[in-house]
Amino acid sequence: MEILYKVHNNLYVNLTNKCPCACTFCLRQNMDHVGESKSLWLEREPSAEEVIAEFAKFDMSRFNEVVFCGFGEPTEAFEVLKKVAAFVKETYHMPIRLNTNGLGNLVNGRDITPEMEGLIDTVSISLNTPNADRYHELVRSKFGDKSFDAMLDFARSSTKYVPNVVMTTVDTTITKEEEEECRRICDSIGAKYRIRPWED
Repeated sequence: MEILYKVHNNLYVNLTNKCPCACTFCLRQNMDHVGESKSLWLEREPSAEEVIAEFAKFDMSRFNEVVFCGFGEPTEAFEVLKKVAAFVKETYHMPIRLNTNGLGNLVNGRDITPEMEGLIDTVSISLNTPNADRYHELVRSKFGDKSFDAMLDFARSSTKYVPNVVMTTVDTTITKEEEEECRRICDSIGAKYRIRPWED
């Protein structure tokens, strides 16, 4: 199983293939790898101990950041994520980023944002669109209509516990006017806005 994989100068952690969403633009619909990985489809979810053991295979001095992001939503394996993040902090003293759809509170049935304090340096949240109806069309969350507001609440709460909160859209999926609306949403939350390039 490919648990850790390199993308540019960062080391990515692939914890799970579970995701509450079926985004229309998701990479995993038409490919099985990202960066230098071979296949990110997991046979099963690794334990924290299995993930931690994988770090010994890499020269960690070569990487700028450890990123929780694979072929699933990392907060689906939040307990493992916290243990691994604590290990990385204690052992390598490296910045840690979480790439997420922002539905972790719905996934876990509680507000998980306070638990990120001291572990996660950057949380990057997929905003996708400024419109709740359009969001549901694009993201197709199993949690339905409450997902958009839950994602915004997650972002807002994250700003209390995580130094750097970023919200993203994909550059070919919305209009310039919608991008400006997204920028206003991010400003109101206290998050940075980033437009990601489409990757195919």
